[in-house]
Amino acid sequence: MPKVIVNDLPTYDGPDAAAAFAGPLGDYIGRAISKHHGLNHLGANIETLMPGASSSHRHWHDRTDELVVVLDGHLVLEDDAGSTDLGAGDVAVFPAGDPNGHCITNRSNAPATFLVVGTRDAEDRCFYADIDLVLHPDGRLTHRDGEDPAQGNR
Repeated sequence: MPKVIVNDLPTYDGPDAAAAFAGPLGDYIGRAISKHHGLNHLGANIETLMPGASSSHRHWHDRTDELVVVLDGHLVLEDDAGSTDLGAGDVAVFPAGDPNGHCITNRSNAPATFLVVGTRDAEDRCFYADIDLVLHPDGRLTHRDGEDPAQGNR
């Protein structure tokens, strides 16, 4: 059935890959549309950020486009240009390869929900803008020079 019943989707929560090295992001609830409905080339999730939570640490992708649509509430886009308020209906785009580190933060006193859509590229790497970390396609997390961050040599 092509129609997605959002409330019927299983939920997920948890830190992004960098959280163990850069700190927690706060509480959120995610619903994986793509995974649940068999989309292989497009990633689509609906996420609800609780007050004070962020979607991720500031990051950018070398081979994945991202598009965010705010569905409900008030959020703040934090990127290299600074902070931009986003409300229901606002859209933000992040082209693959553009090293504009970004994340979405809920600075309001109420939950806020957004749809995030991205291309899926098996060779994509995620670069964390404020911390010296890279998430590789095989799930490894390294410093930009390839060293293992668990070694603690920095």
